[in-house]
Amino acid sequence: MENLVVIEGRNVFFCPAEGALLHGTQAAVDLIGQARSCGAEMVVVTAEGLDAEFFQLWTGMAGEFLQKFVTYQLPIAIVGDITAHVAESKALRDFIRESNMHDATWFLGSIEELKLRIRAAKS
Repeated sequence: MENLVVIEGRNVFFCPAEGALLHGTQAAVDLIGQARSCGAEMVVVTAEGLDAEFFQLWTGMAGEFLQKFVTYQLPIAIVGDITAHVAESKALRDFIRESNMHDATWFLGSIEELKLRIRAAKS
């Protein structure tokens, strides 16, 4: 499958960039199903591929979406520039900092950062 890439020995599923923005728990479940069906060990979603509500923590969307990945024990990385969202919300900034301390959910600026995190997690 073309969306599955091996990075540092880990099967990583890249969510297709085309299509509707990801929104809600059903989108998370569908994405997990796609990733698992091709043997993925991790999912990558671009920040641009997420509905803007995801970054407004008061909506609960981020928590519900990401909880599905935790429940199914499939790590996820949100990759891309989210500086505008972070600038608007101290709570989001804190949420991202806390998430990046663990291995279930990462918020990263680039694919290069992703490669470094995967390499570091292996050590």
